[in-house]
Amino acid sequence: MTDIRRTLLWVVFTMSLVLLWDAWNKHTGQPSIFGPQTAKPVAAGSAPAASAIGVPAPSSSAAAAPAGSVPNDPGTAAARGEQITVTTDRVKAVLDSQGGELVYLELLGQRDQNDHSRNVVLFDRSAQRVYLAQTGLISAVPGARLPNHFTAMTAVPGARTLADGANDVQVRFESQAIDGVKLVKTYTFQRGQYTVGVQHDVVNGSAQPIKPELYLQLVRDGNPPPGESAFYSTFTGPAAYTEKSKFRKIEFKHIEKNDAEYERQADNGWIAMVQHYFASAWLVNTQQPREFRAEKVGNNLYSVAMVLPLGEVAAGQTKTQQATLFAGPQEENKLAELAPGLDLVKDYGWFHILSKPLFWLLTQLHGFLGNWGWAIVALVVLLKIAFYWLNASAYRSMAKMKAINPKIQEMRERLKDKPQQMQQEMMRIYREEKVNPLGSCLPIFLQMPFFIALYWVLLSSVEMRDAPWILWITDLSAKDPYFILPIVMTATSLFQVWLNPTPPDPMQAKMMWIMPLVFSVMFFFFPAGLVLYWITNNLLTIAQQWFINKRLGV
Repeated sequence: MTDIRRTLLWVVFTMSLVLLWDAWNKHTGQPSIFGPQTAKPVAAGSAPAASAIGVPAPSSSAAAAPAGSVPNDPGTAAARGEQITVTTDRVKAVLDSQGGELVYLELLGQRDQNDHSRNVVLFDRSAQRVYLAQTGLISAVPGARLPNHFTAMTAVPGARTLADGANDVQVRFESQAIDGVKLVKTYTFQRGQYTVGVQHDVVNGSAQPIKPELYLQLVRDGNPPPGESAFYSTFTGPAAYTEKSKFRKIEFKHIEKNDAEYERQADNGWIAMVQHYFASAWLVNTQQPREFRAEKVGNNLYSVAMVLPLGEVAAGQTKTQQATLFAGPQEENKLAELAPGLDLVKDYGWFHILSKPLFWLLTQLHGFLGNWGWAIVALVVLLKIAFYWLNASAYRSMAKMKAINPKIQEMRERLKDKPQQMQQEMMRIYREEKVNPLGSCLPIFLQMPFFIALYWVLLSSVEMRDAPWILWITDLSAKDPYFILPIVMTATSLFQVWLNPTPPDPMQAKMMWIMPLVFSVMFFFFPAGLVLYWITNNLLTIAQQWFINKRLGV
């Protein structure tokens, strides 16, 4: 039994070292030992992947596309039409007159984590990144031609900057007529909002009725956001939501394999592109039929689309469809107000049911204390109070184990050549002293989901970005620039090991000291808010354990 434990400990230790080395390689820009993790090139100027999308190139956008197919083109690096720049108090956006697509979006006031002199850029169309919002018309009728996001449009003259005292600024695009059908697209940017109202007017100037379908689409490359940490993983990719299937993340690798699982047809729901701290989403909150699609549209380029049938538009008539584009930070309370389930783009992992109430409590504490750092400390204190009796039971068990440890060590030395008798004698000592060697494990195991849930709350909450705590900690979402907090965390972890009973097996005893050092390496690159959470937890654990040890005279 001892040999098995020793072997398992060595396996855990070795794998920890391997994973740490791999994470360090990725952090320093070296290839992963498990496979290349560097950013893949984005398709730029290449020919469309006809097998994936089966649509014409931009130069022939007026040609008939296969019935019901959403036009896509991986050659997105170059500007194609007039670039219209719109500025509000929240965003700086660039719209392309070819198709009226949104090709650039800068979030004013949201600083880039890698370069604090710049703002976060969400949408972009460059040689390095592709992330776009597109809309247009398709038809289920074979051979029918309708305006799409490749169609040349004309921007109606008007204001491009949100004026003082104004609540919104509008940009209106009118497409050229294709077989008598025009698409008028009106963007409305509002003061203080990360949402953009997009109105689509389908004008049927032909002599025949038409049955158009409106697609709302997000296109993105498959690379993680710039500066993403190699020491922890967050989801990047498309997502879809319906009342029936709820929130579904759609991984790029499943789009590649064409085996992504999400609901294809519904009369409600939305689509989104998700990354750490930020998201974009097309929202249509009226109850009407819609289809969801996720496809690979080029080399390292993916799309998620929502297609809405608009019904028949008679000759000489106009059909209007409203939609909302959200593109901004994942502020949970605000997202929940925009659409059902939109707050789920904030990734809490497996412990979502626990993370939401913990985040609610954290925001209440922040409202009272006015500082996110102290709110983290207060929340950990409240959790420790809630689990006081569970922890006390575990620490009493540890203290008893520490008290009988000299007797165990003497017995192991005396019977070291008789392993079977050693095990029997050890169990006898445990029975006589009324000590359960597993008594310290169950209480800790029961509360671990709560602390893991809190970990995800702190990792996922955009509110931590640029949030100061004290002195040198000016951003709880960034690593400690002087590594003071990780050093304190390492010291407190080692002090906890000293307070715990020494394992009977010398190899286990050594591993107890080595493992905190190994895992502390990662915390040197973790956000300061996460490290503060662990330090607070460690200090409260030490205080409670020390108090119980003193009471029991250990």
